Amino acid sequence: MKKPLVKLCMAVALTAAVCLSGCKKDEPVPEPGTLTNDEQAAAEVAAQFVDHTVAPTYGALAAKAELLADQLAALKANPSQSGLQTACETFLAAREEWEKSEAFLFGAAGDFGIDPHIDSWPLDEDAFHTLMNSPAMLAALEGDDGDVVAGERLGNALLGFHGIEYILFTDGHAKNISDITADQWTYVVAVSGDLRNRCYQLEVGWMGDNAPASHISKLDEMEMSYTVAGGSSSYGQNMKNAGKAGSTYASRNAALMAIMQGCSDIADEVGSSKIYAAWHGEDITYIESPYSQKSIIDFHNNIVSIQNVYYGGVVGQRNNDKSLHKYLSDRNASLDATICAAIDNALAKIDAMPVPFVLHYSDAANGAAVEACAELSDALGTAIDYLRNN
Repeated sequence: MKKPLVKLCMAVALTAAVCLSGCKKDEPVPEPGTLTNDEQAAAEVAAQFVDHTVAPTYGALAAKAELLADQLAALKANPSQSGLQTACETFLAAREEWEKSEAFLFGAAGDFGIDPHIDSWPLDEDAFHTLMNSPAMLAALEGDDGDVVAGERLGNALLGFHGIEYILFTDGHAKNISDITADQWTYVVAVSGDLRNRCYQLEVGWMGDNAPASHISKLDEMEMSYTVAGGSSSYGQNMKNAGKAGSTYASRNAALMAIMQGCSDIADEVGSSKIYAAWHGEDITYIESPYSQKSIIDFHNNIVSIQNVYYGGVVGQRNNDKSLHKYLSDRNASLDATICAAIDNALAKIDAMPVPFVLHYSDAANGAAVEACAELSDALGTAIDYLRNN
């Protein structure tokens, strides 16, 4: 963790250092306490990222995870095929928001271990069958605090989206309602409650007091952490305050680099892990979303998460003037053009993969997607280096 700037009183020394390290020669030295043009632009990009990419994505994720938990609890009490179909649709809607958040797995998702907690795969089917034969554990999951028991006592390989997916789907479709046992309903209701709680943690972690009061209260009741390093700042505040005392980001430029790094990381993971492991034969069980058969949609939405970050917001909330795209194009138009083309190419190559991935993981077209994701990750890495050195 880099140390923040803590003194602004040494005006002459500080402004001289800023000028020597990064000011353009034709840019006037700012008065003490003011921002350079680059700093102002970076601050606006960071605020746009927090308010119009992270907040709406995690807000929608938390709402859909909450709805899913409610629907599954109702289905446990009164099972119906139509109700199961509706729950499957809600699951996929929540899943879409999660995958569109994976370009920003730093912050709350990383600090609280939420990513592996709710999105580990493959499901440990042996452990699942052991659980189904454990009356004591099932009784604990059946209780009013079953969501807490699930989160604390089930391992990551039995939790989250893929545990729920395993119960609800088979061969890409909703299961027959009669195939879901009473014990499986107990399990899936508890696991969906834990998923909801963790999605609250992401939402409140970034939005702070702007998150729904009921979500904050639930986390407080469970004594779940959601602030930066146990302090008073949300992750959104922390990023918006980059370069100020108390922020974990030493400069506004450091915040932009963190955002760009998140994009580069997920581009690399999609290509080199999510697709490559099965396509190259390293591990044919390492296939995400095999029961719903939505792997390629997951991959696509991961690149959309990069697209939303880079272009300054989710669809309907974008502001090009406050985007990474604009920031970089004003300073290195060629590099920006490379990134824009790489985003489009990665989406196109993923969309050209044969569906479903679980049945066509060795197809040659998948190699083109792997390469496209690598090119995107590399382009974003070049942009990080550019930001570091300019």
